[in-house]
Amino acid sequence: MQSSLTLRPIGFISTHKQVKFQALHQPAEDEPERNVLELLPEPGYQQALQDLDGFSRVWLLWWFHRNASWRPLVLPPRGPAQRRGVFATRSPHRPNPLGLTPVQLLGIEGRRLLLGPCDLVDGTPVFDIKPYIPAFDAFPDAGGGWTEEVEAALAGPPQFAVKFAPLAQSQAEWLLATWEVDFRPRLIELLAIDPTPHRTRRIRRRGDALFTIGCGAWKAVFSVAGKVVTVLALEPGYPLRFLNNPDYEDLPDREAQLACWARWPEQLR
Repeated sequence: MQSSLTLRPIGFISTHKQVKFQALHQPAEDEPERNVLELLPEPGYQQALQDLDGFSRVWLLWWFHRNASWRPLVLPPRGPAQRRGVFATRSPHRPNPLGLTPVQLLGIEGRRLLLGPCDLVDGTPVFDIKPYIPAFDAFPDAGGGWTEEVEAALAGPPQFAVKFAPLAQSQAEWLLATWEVDFRPRLIELLAIDPTPHRTRRIRRRGDALFTIGCGAWKAVFSVAGKVVTVLALEPGYPLRFLNNPDYEDLPDREAQLACWARWPEQLR
């Protein structure tokens, strides 16, 4: 038995998702989205796409390239704070961090595949493409294990109402108008389900009465009273010492975060 194998990417995907927070755990097919998988200019790759244009979906086999380690027990983002065996989840923290995603195939232009919604961040390496064949790839009556109970609970109405305090609302509107940054839909979705501290959902306590939730390159500060979650403020996810360090120029939303620090210095200190 070989102790290691060598895989080479066949291409890289371009998406609008710069951080994992923006990549839903399952593609949101009800929202318009266009992504591009560009194959490398290797001999035969373009020819290998022959006859694929008749399929409406493809499977992508890819690499969680931002993960450096794995865990035998993981904390799924959905459901209660209960650790599960990694092989019973779709966690990225795997011995071999391989991802598998079915995605809409919208078109083919040379070595470029035009794709619909996906859960891959920008720059993800892709190892293989396979056609999605409904007769063989869909098993609607298959058992879902522990996820069935979680999905049943999530299918009900939201457990918490989420509202924005004036400061948070002003900050959110400024981010959208000035920087085209808007993470409110995903933030509301997560807090409406369960705002209690959770490592994978990046929810932590701040003192006795406040909480924070990581939103990619940003944070939201909120409080909970009964079944009402109030988002009090939005904050940059990185401190000024990182944002002003020339070695960290590739931080996501870096200029927007610096501008936020300058606009609300008192609230953020």
